[in-house]
Amino acid sequence: MKLPQCEIFFNGKFKNWKDEKLLVAGGRTPNRKYFSKIAQGRKILAIDKGIEICRAENILPELLIGDFDSAENSAVAWSKENKVPVKRYPVDKDFTDTQLALELVEGKIVLLTGIFGGRLDHLFSNVFTCANSNLKIVLADEQEIIFFLQGAESVEVNFFEKPLAISLLPVSEVCEGVSINNVRWKLENAKLFQKIPSAISNRLEGDKIKLNLHAGTLAIYFVFG
Repeated sequence: MKLPQCEIFFNGKFKNWKDEKLLVAGGRTPNRKYFSKIAQGRKILAIDKGIEICRAENILPELLIGDFDSAENSAVAWSKENKVPVKRYPVDKDFTDTQLALELVEGKIVLLTGIFGGRLDHLFSNVFTCANSNLKIVLADEQEIIFFLQGAESVEVNFFEKPLAISLLPVSEVCEGVSINNVRWKLENAKLFQKIPSAISNRLEGDKIKLNLHAGTLAIYFVFG
């Protein structure tokens, strides 16, 4: 997956997947230049308030979903005027709009933006939902990126912009066989524990990293200036 800050190469079972979908949620809005770049060549699904930046950049999604408790009425009306299909859910429901949107995506690598900022409970829900999904999901905007390794997987990342920090966050209770190179504090076949998330605020040394995981579910987090 290619982003403005870096290019991510997954070496597990998803390495040959090229059919990427962009989901635009209603959290912190990515800046318009960033959104225009990541929208190029990707099919787009807007989630509730995410329709607003689509309208701002005049980029039509293939579907709009949500309960529309936060999107501007004028943005929803714009989507209808342009014949964007709409899937509406009730406000009172068991699952979040983002969880419902991910259920509609099959066999895809997903780029999810508009996901950071705002309430901690929303971010917590989104991180654990994405970490345990059968999809390969990358959460990204111009400030932050999170993606996940599950089980025996590896990833290589080539950076176009140097992150301020690289953090490894165990989503499962234990992550085994964690190795990462080209950082200030390298790891080799390490064991990381969810209850002691200490592998944070590492520093990139060079312009690329390779990371391996043997078992568990691990979130890889980058923050940019």
